[in-house]
Amino acid sequence: MVVIGLDRLAVFLTVVTVLISVPGPSVLFVVSRGVALGRRAAVSTAVGNEAGLLVQVVLVAFGLGEVLARSLLVFSILKFAGALYLVYLGVQAWRHRKLLVVEERAAASAGRPGRVFREGFIVGVSNPKGLLIFGAVLPQFVDSSAGNVRVQLLLLGLICVLIALVSDATWGLLAGTARNWLARSPRRLSWIGGASGVVMVGLGIRLAFSGRE
Repeated sequence: MVVIGLDRLAVFLTVVTVLISVPGPSVLFVVSRGVALGRRAAVSTAVGNEAGLLVQVVLVAFGLGEVLARSLLVFSILKFAGALYLVYLGVQAWRHRKLLVVEERAAASAGRPGRVFREGFIVGVSNPKGLLIFGAVLPQFVDSSAGNVRVQLLLLGLICVLIALVSDATWGLLAGTARNWLARSPRRLSWIGGASGVVMVGLGIRLAFSGRE
């Protein structure tokens, strides 16, 4: 049986909440989808992103985080795969930005929940930073005397994912609400569609040139 001490859990929740509450690439990604496609797409993106993080938690629990920290090749492959996908999404958003103006149905089609969820999942699972963060933070709060270490890592990781989901979804909902005002002007709507693409390309470039620190 796994028992995580309340004091240890309280410190963990504080640390994780602070880390997650600071807006980062995942928040920018969710916000860009919310502004371009609306609240529903933003929440679907957040759920997909956190599903990808959940996969990362499982991988860390089974030792991949340590492998990633030691292997520059594995880190680089995963990093560039995620970066290229973000750039691809950004280019697509820029190319199809005028669809947001032509008709709202086109935007709804571009933001189908299943498709948006899948895109968010790929971005989340292919970001090596998440694996490194989970690999560095979670083990610090594991107590080997409290039960199965792997189960503790999974439980702590699940808590991280849930907090991230609430945070990202909240940002996405706010961005989607702002879109309702922006959508009143065709010019503004076209602009935010293009800006969303630029943000995603920028995130991809940033990820490509990021290190393991």
